[in-house]
Amino acid sequence: MSFEIAHIALVGVAYIAILFFVAFAASKGWMPSRWVRHPLVYVLSLGVSLSAWTFYGIVDLAWQYGYGVLAYYLGTGAMFLFAPVALEPLARLAQRYQLYSPADLLVFRYHSRQAGILTTLFMLLALMPLVALQIQAVSETLALLSDDSVTALALPDSNVSSKNLIAFLYCVLLAVFTSMYGATHERGEGLASAMALESLVKLVALTAVGGYAVFGVFGGFAGLDQWLLENSDMQQRLYTPIDQGSSHTLLLVFIATAVAMPHIFYLSVAERPTKQALHTASWGFPLFLLLMALPIFPIMWAGFALGVAEPVQYFSLAVPRTSGSALLTALAFIGGLSAATGALIMITLALSTMVMNHWLLPGTRWHSEDNMYRQLVWLRRALIAALFVAGFAFYLLLDNRLSLSDLALLAFIGSLQFLPGIFAVIHWPRGNRRGFIGGLLAGMLIWGCCLLLPSILGLTGIVLPGTSIRIPLGMSIWTQITTLSLGANILLFACLSLFTRASSLEQYAADLCSDDTIAQALRLGLDVESAADFRLRLAESLGAATANLEVKRALSQLNLPDNERRPYALRQLRNRLEANLSGLLGRVLAGQIIDRHFPFKNGDQPANKDIHLIETRLGRYKHQLTGLAAELNNLRLYHRQMLEELPMAACSLGRDGEILLWNYAMQDLTGITASGVIGSKLDYLTEPWRGLLTEFAQSANASRFKQQVNLGGNSHWLNLHKTRQKRDRNNRTHNERGDAQMLLLEDITETQVLEQELMHSERLASVGRLAAGVAHEVGNPVTGIACLAQNLQFDCDKPEVLETADQILSQTQRISRIVHSLVSFSHTGSQESERAPVDLYACVQEAVQLLSLQRDKTEVRFDNAVPEDLIAIGDNQRLIQVFINLLSNARDASPDGGHIRIEGHISRNSACVSITDEGPGISPKHRERILEPFFTTKEPGVGTGLGLAMVYSIIEEHGGQLELVSPANKETGRGAKFIVQLPLAG
Repeated sequence: MSFEIAHIALVGVAYIAILFFVAFAASKGWMPSRWVRHPLVYVLSLGVSLSAWTFYGIVDLAWQYGYGVLAYYLGTGAMFLFAPVALEPLARLAQRYQLYSPADLLVFRYHSRQAGILTTLFMLLALMPLVALQIQAVSETLALLSDDSVTALALPDSNVSSKNLIAFLYCVLLAVFTSMYGATHERGEGLASAMALESLVKLVALTAVGGYAVFGVFGGFAGLDQWLLENSDMQQRLYTPIDQGSSHTLLLVFIATAVAMPHIFYLSVAERPTKQALHTASWGFPLFLLLMALPIFPIMWAGFALGVAEPVQYFSLAVPRTSGSALLTALAFIGGLSAATGALIMITLALSTMVMNHWLLPGTRWHSEDNMYRQLVWLRRALIAALFVAGFAFYLLLDNRLSLSDLALLAFIGSLQFLPGIFAVIHWPRGNRRGFIGGLLAGMLIWGCCLLLPSILGLTGIVLPGTSIRIPLGMSIWTQITTLSLGANILLFACLSLFTRASSLEQYAADLCSDDTIAQALRLGLDVESAADFRLRLAESLGAATANLEVKRALSQLNLPDNERRPYALRQLRNRLEANLSGLLGRVLAGQIIDRHFPFKNGDQPANKDIHLIETRLGRYKHQLTGLAAELNNLRLYHRQMLEELPMAACSLGRDGEILLWNYAMQDLTGITASGVIGSKLDYLTEPWRGLLTEFAQSANASRFKQQVNLGGNSHWLNLHKTRQKRDRNNRTHNERGDAQMLLLEDITETQVLEQELMHSERLASVGRLAAGVAHEVGNPVTGIACLAQNLQFDCDKPEVLETADQILSQTQRISRIVHSLVSFSHTGSQESERAPVDLYACVQEAVQLLSLQRDKTEVRFDNAVPEDLIAIGDNQRLIQVFINLLSNARDASPDGGHIRIEGHISRNSACVSITDEGPGISPKHRERILEPFFTTKEPGVGTGLGLAMVYSIIEEHGGQLELVSPANKETGRGAKFIVQLPLAG
């Protein structure tokens, strides 16, 4: 069966257009997000690793190596089956630092630009056979389907064959499509969706061909079994290569494909959409490989049963072609075309990124005031076109001398040389750049001299000069060359790494890559002070517009404000910028730009470990810790929680003054949240904490006591303590644990207030004792004066003398009452007061008269409107003391010329007296505290804070209540009203 070349070419072009439309639609958001980001899409996109070789050439490999061909599926599937161990650490690392290719990964791990240059060079050499394989598969299958019409395409005069012309046109078409879409910066989800469609199409096509082979050729599984019994040599051929041991080498070669080849690395590691997606792929992708492997042997047996004339490697197309079904044949062709197209797109995109990032961009200093993103897109497009030209040239150079299987093995063995270096990224921190480069050079040299060059030149061996010894070369001994090249690679890598010293930057990078390294990063200082400095410096290399955009993007990703100044946050911003620029410019150039503009400070003291990073990673991996590591982490969490919940305010400072800990009590005391201060320095705090803590941290004192600070208008007293630093014999401080000190702040405000209250109480007690003595001494003369006045009344009859004697007696009684009140106050609570009916009007009036004697106070008008018949049960003198205090407070609160109204009434069997002033009232924040002893809102030295407390105590002793209404006047919002409620008499 033959097709018109125009028809089959139109079908191919239409399919390629559909692929790119799906990619474009997904990247533009035209497709539902839940579809695009579904784990199944990720699993299917990984099928790009199954190129045209797995659709066509693997049948030939099955013919050569029998069941050994399953090593490809077992090797690749094993990497995903154990993805949580094998791929998850690499995926986390790649996404954290924006590592999009094996070259980026190796440059980051070994901190060497040479590693990136060599990796790119050798990866180009290793993947050229794979590129040629895809071109060869498409050109030959298209030629097979259109035998009658394809010869018209040949150009005899120019020695251009029809196959080569088909290959050229295919490369041009694919280069146009790839450069139009694939060169854009944001293409991840679109490419994954297109590759998922490509994998689904080839799975359906291969399954359909396999189904036809079983049911169309053999009539079912019973017929297949019968044919195998009749052709026992076919069954025997399946086991012979396994007995020879070649399957082990195949397994080793195919293991490397999941991580070493850049196009597979990009989809499986760098562009992993979610963590759950990789876990789904750990079973989903091996299942996909199983489904792809099932039709291989039935297709091979069907080809031999039908006696098709085409090569074994094209049985997947030849078998459906013999069926006479145009649909099945076209489907098989589309499946092979899909496999080749997907692989070519991803290979050229991955290689173009590597070449640009590790060859072109680092070679020049990047200065741009124009749109840098547009320039990068056009540069990537030019590289994509150049790679298609190189791939086509390599295809012409080989001139179809190698089968698809040989081309695939040649590429896989070359990629295998990167496996030791990639393995050491996570699992061997001792590996260094000298070991990696030395081992890679050795392995690639053997591969190039013994496999690549002989394949290009068509050599099968060389004879040593002057001898008859012939050394075989080429793909006929690929198993031995594979073992030799990989062995030399590993041996040299290990020896050089063990016997040479890694630089501090290499060790730092190794620590960042190693999951089991607890102390993973240093807390280094930057010479930038704010996020604005990042914009200014970055503009020198990227231009102002690009710099502003990149800094804004990084701040948004980190949820940091534009005015960020904390050192820890600035280090995060530096790392995020480097990661983002790595995805844009490559790891090498991004590192050069960041290191040039934002270098770390070189201090005299060695850098400390970054506690924040350590704790973040311990939190991330806590469920993976076992044994002693888990116990140590639990101990860390216990001590961390103890410090966080310590009732005493605590903060920890690094040697450079950076704040490492700010516990809950510190947040409550200062009003500053931990998230807003962790990673900053004491200089960034607000007053009074900046001056207080900075001066204490820099002082030689281990403790300071009773430091007074003003917080919210109130005085607080603090005791400050800090950890003592050890001193050596030369009296120099040192710290064995790395960071500097812990500051503890003890809030002793309540204790200080109690001490002051106690001192005041002692003074009052002294006054009371003095008053008792004075009362005793004053009482005797007053008694004598009273006696003389009484005698005068009896001895004289003159009216004016009698009036004078009455006045003397009245005043002596008043003096006695005052002295008695003074003595009673000094013994408050220690004696029972006499209860009797009390005229509240008279009590208020006497209090008013006593206050009117104080001429130095505010002049106000007292209006006593208490009914004269309002009688309560109580102690007359102590109630006068109540009204004196209340009226005195009302006078102090009122303005000059103010009016204080005293009213009385009966309510609920209680005699009520209200005192209303015209002052500002009592604020809500003070209402709860006005009855506390020693609390006063008056100026220092004016009030003692005991008046209302004593009033409340006396009223409570009388069984009454004290009520406050503030403001008294709701319209003006001013004034305060105190209502005294006392038991009624009788």
